[in-house]
Amino acid sequence: MAEYCPECGAAWEADQTCEDAFHQMLFWEAERPELGEVHHLMVLCYYLQHPHRYSPEGLLYAQRLLADFVEQGLTPQQVRQRSSEALGSDRRDFKITARPDEHGAYPRPVIWTMRAGDVVAAGMASYRESVRRWALSVHTALKARDGGTPD
Repeated sequence: MAEYCPECGAAWEADQTCEDAFHQMLFWEAERPELGEVHHLMVLCYYLQHPHRYSPEGLLYAQRLLADFVEQGLTPQQVRQRSSEALGSDRRDFKITARPDEHGAYPRPVIWTMRAGDVVAAGMASYRESVRRWALSVHTALKARDGGTPD
């Protein structure tokens, strides 16, 4: 009997969890550095589908960040330049990562059409394209849940 991820709903095939898929993608990026060009999207997608890893404020920020990457085509460098002053840990008035007593969650369920395991199943050869499709699918699912706007 298959087990399912309690957060994203992915079926865990052959006891391979979402975290296992995440680590596989990190391994591929370490093995082939050129794959790191989509690292920012991969981490955002994984964490957005597993929102307990974020604080509530961090989850909202991550959704806006994904929209910047997907809708506006911003690069990680452009985002860093734009937000370096406001988001420095010494200037930011919120935590990005979850705390034991406070973590991110969606007010309504999100219907995910692609997950970390799908990227891994597609293989390393199509990794960059798969991560880009994943980012678009996560962004689309969040917009659909919200009627077109993030939380």
